[in-house]
Amino acid sequence: MPRTHPTDVTRVTCVGAGVIGGGWVAHFLARGYDVTAWDPAPDAEAKLRRLVDAAWPALTRLGLADGADRGRLTVAPTLEEACAQAQFVQESAPEELDLKRDLLTRIDAATPADVVVASSTSGYPMTDMATGAADPSRLVVGHPFNPPYLIPLVEVVGGERTAKEAVAWASQFYEAAGKSVITMERELPGFIANRLQEALWREALHMVANGEATVREIDDSITEGPGLRWAFMGPCLTFALAGGEGGMAHMLDHFGPSLKSPWTRLEAPELDEKLYDGMVGGCAEAAAGRSIADLVAERDQGVIDVLRATGRLPKQGGAAE
Repeated sequence: MPRTHPTDVTRVTCVGAGVIGGGWVAHFLARGYDVTAWDPAPDAEAKLRRLVDAAWPALTRLGLADGADRGRLTVAPTLEEACAQAQFVQESAPEELDLKRDLLTRIDAATPADVVVASSTSGYPMTDMATGAADPSRLVVGHPFNPPYLIPLVEVVGGERTAKEAVAWASQFYEAAGKSVITMERELPGFIANRLQEALWREALHMVANGEATVREIDDSITEGPGLRWAFMGPCLTFALAGGEGGMAHMLDHFGPSLKSPWTRLEAPELDEKLYDGMVGGCAEAAAGRSIADLVAERDQGVIDVLRATGRLPKQGGAAE
């Protein structure tokens, strides 16, 4: 049976109906898919339908796709029935390696040949999870951020035995389903976003443990500081603007020595020529032809927009008289 084209998928199966799996169900329903769900918990269906109902107002404000309907959700009594007619499977079981291995093996056996199966794992490489599957070539990681029906990001990466075609197919499918996709070239425990998030989290724990900062100070330092910029411009381009008209190259020349300062418990890499060139070239690529002046204007307007949207500035035209 030939693999359904990513843009022609109409039926999705979600295995696991907790916070992440249920969030996926809500997202796919809002995008107009027929969704079949399965979860072994005896009260899973009631909890899932409550989660979808709770998410629906936000999804309605975002904009529902043609045909979006909560009535297109079916909860199957068995895993095998849930997977029997799937055109794509999203697995979102608890983060336990043996459980993931067993479940992906069962999903592989129950799902029609050539159907791509993705795992929502937040850290396990597919190489480690696909050990029992008869056909690991179609197993990929599709790592979302919570809640999947609101946060656009999905990180897609295959394992050592995953076919490149399956990775490409999954990325195309997620894009068709309205997600923002990073297709990773190789496996990395924790992937990209979780590693960055985890670094900040661990440093926060150190500061609280050592009495260096309070929880409120740490949260305020992000929401009132760099978090305002990160909402629309990542840390690399943000730092590039710290170099003024010289961009990332000037920033590294000026601030590179501070990598040796004890500003974090993480050990900084050597700022050698390869890393230097990689950062400068990467920022030029990310800028996509925009000048430093363009980026500064974009940053400034973005910060103003975020401040207004979060109620920290008057809305446009709404200043007090």
